[in-house]
Amino acid sequence: MKKDQIIYDDFAKVEMRVGQILSVQEFPRARNPSYKVEVDFGDLGTKWSSAQITSYSIEELIGKLVICTVNMPPRNIAGFQSEVLIMGAENKNGDVILLSTDTDVPLGSEVY
Repeated sequence: MKKDQIIYDDFAKVEMRVGQILSVQEFPRARNPSYKVEVDFGDLGTKWSSAQITSYSIEELIGKLVICTVNMPPRNIAGFQSEVLIMGAENKNGDVILLSTDTDVPLGSEVY
């Protein structure tokens, strides 16, 4: 799928940060299989996300570093306020694979 080309100024408006997953809860009210995920961004605080990452077990997710878009308005998903978008890519089986860092970086680090 090809999307329209954007200019750098458009991309620069997107704020992505490194966070660490603190807690994960089942989210049975979501239309698609999802979890409620609490992400720690260090000095920037914690935020919640509804994420379709159920190919991972809850235990696998706890402590994982993730890349998140943090400056989008909250979105109501089945009565839950999703505050950040956890970034991922779909593999050949249709599972969402989380984007992360190769090594540890401080929580809240900006991605650019």
